[in-house]
Amino acid sequence: MRRTTPRAALRRAAGSLAAVGLLAAGPLALAAPAHADGPVLHFGGPAETALHPYPASGAPQQASVAITVDNPSRDEEHGGFEGEYTVTFDLSGIAGVADAVFSKQGGADCAITGTTGVCHDAGIRPGTNPLPELRVTAAKGSEDGDFGTVRVTGEADGATFTAFSTRIGVGGPDLVMKQAPLKTELKPGETQPVPLAFSNNGTRAADGVLLTLMYTHGIEFTERYRNCEYEEGDAGQGVPVRTTALCSVEGSYEAGATYELAEPLMLRATQRAYRDTFVYRVNEGGSAALDAQRAGARFTPGAKGNVLALKELPVTRSADLNPRDNQQEADFSTANTADFVADGDAARGVRGSTVEATIGFHNEGPAWIANLRSGESVATLDFTVPEGASVTEWPDDCRGVTADGQYRKEQTGAPRYLCEAATAFGEDQYFSLHFDMKVAEVVAGASGAVVVRNVRTHDPRLPFDPDRENNTASLVLNADDSGDSGTGSTGAATSGSTGGSSTAGGAAGGSTGDGGATSGGAAATGSTGSTGSTGSGSGTGGTGGGLAATGSTALTAAFAAAVALLAGGVLHVTTRRRAAR
Repeated sequence: MRRTTPRAALRRAAGSLAAVGLLAAGPLALAAPAHADGPVLHFGGPAETALHPYPASGAPQQASVAITVDNPSRDEEHGGFEGEYTVTFDLSGIAGVADAVFSKQGGADCAITGTTGVCHDAGIRPGTNPLPELRVTAAKGSEDGDFGTVRVTGEADGATFTAFSTRIGVGGPDLVMKQAPLKTELKPGETQPVPLAFSNNGTRAADGVLLTLMYTHGIEFTERYRNCEYEEGDAGQGVPVRTTALCSVEGSYEAGATYELAEPLMLRATQRAYRDTFVYRVNEGGSAALDAQRAGARFTPGAKGNVLALKELPVTRSADLNPRDNQQEADFSTANTADFVADGDAARGVRGSTVEATIGFHNEGPAWIANLRSGESVATLDFTVPEGASVTEWPDDCRGVTADGQYRKEQTGAPRYLCEAATAFGEDQYFSLHFDMKVAEVVAGASGAVVVRNVRTHDPRLPFDPDRENNTASLVLNADDSGDSGTGSTGAATSGSTGGSSTAGGAAGGSTGDGGATSGGAAATGSTGSTGSTGSGSGTGGTGGGLAATGSTALTAAFAAAVALLAGGVLHVTTRRRAAR
């Protein structure tokens, strides 16, 4: 069973802060054919690519055309297309206009023969997947204003591809986004102006512009505009990781001129802000550019308020044709904290029975926490198994280790499990993990520690969480305060609801392994929640706070395809793994 790792989450999420291209060139999703067999996969890429004119001397300058294939499935575990596929690039439309070669980077087998390029590969995971880039230059003899079209099609057994076309032209506008002077050390509630400005360093005017603004969950703009449309995405994290605004501004934006917003945007750090990112980009306008940046996602029109407008500034033209300078970004650090609270559980079972338990942690805010840049988990859940029990099923995001936290080959029956959370964790978010344990010996009040800590074992403290007392809870088996002797018929016992507001206690008298997890000893437990029973065994509610049920997970599309960084489910799905018996 495939694990969901922080690195995979980052790829999904950079299918949010890169599918933003980071926004560089969002994929264009076309309508799917009716009654298609198997998944329908969509090609995408830039609506248009401008080339430097062929020089009088020296070699022509290359430009990259990044074509992607998008698998719209939101099931990261089972939604991938595993078969072989072929992608064909029809280059006949750019003959005499541009010359093209494939980048040598990428895993696909690609070659160009005459005016046809062909790539062979296998496997398309959910989300946006890059194909080897086309490297294009103006053809000798081409002139400023010449253009042509590249058409991309695909074939595969068990899947259908939508065709895609991208335009290649010689000369044109070159929009360069200026870096905004932004304050990056903030306080919750603080606002600041964002005076966006860009220049056209190309050979021709831009017919309208499209401003793309992508900002993560902890920051927001104080106003929404009627010539903008908005979309929120979760990057597979179960929390709205980012908002993308696409703002269309009409007009002619002349070569050699610089423009700025008529009135600055106002950016606010919310009460949940902690580490956040703002990406801002400019493209030439038009329906094709808008569709490309939408990347197949559903956007909502802005309010009926003001119109986002631009004005020209006096400036001397500089000579630079570089499509990679259309975008800027800023990272913010807000003086804020989050409170990660460990959630324990309690269960009861006779010797030989299998008990179920749900443990985890939740965030009581006020800040959200995200490591979208590094892709690192926000925290590790460190679980020590109670005495007398042996784990038979555990989540895919957990690995069994020795009692002191070292590598262990055999995963079944490990004394301790380390579980990685996602790369983004919202305020009021829950991380729930399900374990099945066989009761080999009834030990009254056997307790295992449930610790939420930093992923770095040498520095277990959570840097954003000043309250360490609630970072530890307990999983208690056969609590000795119930009067139950632990005898009875053999059966599967499950824990009841964990709605109790108990106080999590550390494991008294136990040894502490790496990362601060405590093993051994009996832990103090708080009040229990409601009781329930399965089969012949009875279960009691958990300690350390109640857990929300975990639903199915889904990937963010393009903050991706978008910071093209960056659905369902409380955080992300934790799939149960059954060990071979």
